[in-house]
Amino acid sequence: MHGYRAHDLLWLDSVPSAPSWATQDWLRQAPVVVRRAVVAPGRIPVGLRGTVRSERHACEIEASSVLRCVTPEMLSALPVDGNDCAALAALRIVAPLLDATGWAWGPTGGVGFALASSLPVLRADSDLDLVLRIDAPPDAAQTQALAVIAAAVTACRLDLQIDTGHGGLAYAEWAAGRSKILLKTDQGPVLTATPWELV
Repeated sequence: MHGYRAHDLLWLDSVPSAPSWATQDWLRQAPVVVRRAVVAPGRIPVGLRGTVRSERHACEIEASSVLRCVTPEMLSALPVDGNDCAALAALRIVAPLLDATGWAWGPTGGVGFALASSLPVLRADSDLDLVLRIDAPPDAAQTQALAVIAAAVTACRLDLQIDTGHGGLAYAEWAAGRSKILLKTDQGPVLTATPWELV
């Protein structure tokens, strides 16, 4: 095991097989994001992103090439500046609500990438992607707190992922009360009725 979790951002000493849009200047500044996938010992599955949605590249790296790691939880403590992006405005609104839950959480996706790197990847219509680390099924009060958080984001699309410890699921799918939920695990996607008890 490499010790990193999905959504962690890693800065590397080099990126193998980088696509043509990834200039050397970009590669020096941009982190890669850890993905969920099965890899050989000492390897990490990652994704490289560019300035637009079409610029995405999946690859594997050697764990020894990692220079620095920033987790979503570390980003949750950063000040959020910028008034030209609805996703950042939404993050400022929901951050105190997320802090009040007591769960570990943090921004991911474009917002997390921008906060960690200061690179210009956000647009006025960017989504707000968040991960919440919830290692047991929420009780009634916690379920209501999650509903309040989801309802507080109105200016942009919210993609709230719950990490159960076994994998990641979409809050919207879980909140819809479906009998089985798609859980993204390191071994691949699993359709399960018990995402917190996956064996």
